[in-house]
Amino acid sequence: MLVIVAPGQGAQTPGFLSPWLEDDAVAAYVDWLSAVAGLDLAHYGTEADEETIRDTKIAQPLLVAAGLVAARQLGATPGAVTGHSVGEITAAVGAGVLSAEQAMVLVRERGNAMADAAAVTPTGMTAVLGGDRDEVLAAIAAQGLTAANDNGPGQIVAAGTTEQLAAFAENGPKGGRLRPLSVAGAFHSPHMAPAVDHVAGLARAVAVADAHTPFITNSDGTTLTDGREVLDRIVGQIARPVRWDLCLARMTDLGVTGILELPPAGTLTGIAKRYFRGGEQEVETFALTGPEQLDEARAFCERHALESEVVPA
Repeated sequence: MLVIVAPGQGAQTPGFLSPWLEDDAVAAYVDWLSAVAGLDLAHYGTEADEETIRDTKIAQPLLVAAGLVAARQLGATPGAVTGHSVGEITAAVGAGVLSAEQAMVLVRERGNAMADAAAVTPTGMTAVLGGDRDEVLAAIAAQGLTAANDNGPGQIVAAGTTEQLAAFAENGPKGGRLRPLSVAGAFHSPHMAPAVDHVAGLARAVAVADAHTPFITNSDGTTLTDGREVLDRIVGQIARPVRWDLCLARMTDLGVTGILELPPAGTLTGIAKRYFRGGEQEVETFALTGPEQLDEARAFCERHALESEVVPA
């Protein structure tokens, strides 16, 4: 079974959209998405520097637009879709819950609201690589931090104030390597509560459709098809931890054989390789980074897009 996944904030790199825009039709589509989002996405995806596209207000619409562009070119029919953090919005379009235009408006407002919430107090995120899971979680809690991303074995991300993260750096878990992340706030923590309120108010006016492809939610790894529930989970997830470990577990339960990551790809396929390495279930991954890979990516999708009935749980 094929699962298509979309990456979250931090995956973007300068110029990553450039090869896609060599196609005039793709460039026109990006211009349309730019008009909807109120941002020059072509500029940010080709010419802007790393610091500029690190800005939450820019990074989030840019990531969703890139995923929509690639998915449109790919034309695959997966057995399920999911995304990490803001990647859930991309996945909701793939599931048929949102239109591309609705997604761009929502991600624009999400990025703006999260940036505003992050500006209230200096906050950030630090990844913990390795270490005993229980000890890592205990060390995070001891500093009043939130385990904002649980990405599977050997990678948990702590979120909180800069002071809390500094104390955590001095008193980290035994055996865990700490890596500060290039993000502008404590995402998926209580610091983002004001952003939830803003986006939730807007989301109530969004007309959604039920999913034609099961959507695996970051909340707890369950599969959803009710469109309103999908959108409600996406909105609430702004201030709740991302349980990517449970998404991977759900993929296992569904019998996944192939995982394709939309651009800017590499982060989620890397996590999947570690998660499935040495296990009983053989899972192939594909990181789609440029249009020159499309034929190979389509062949990958065809190999893994087996008929299967998925029941939401």
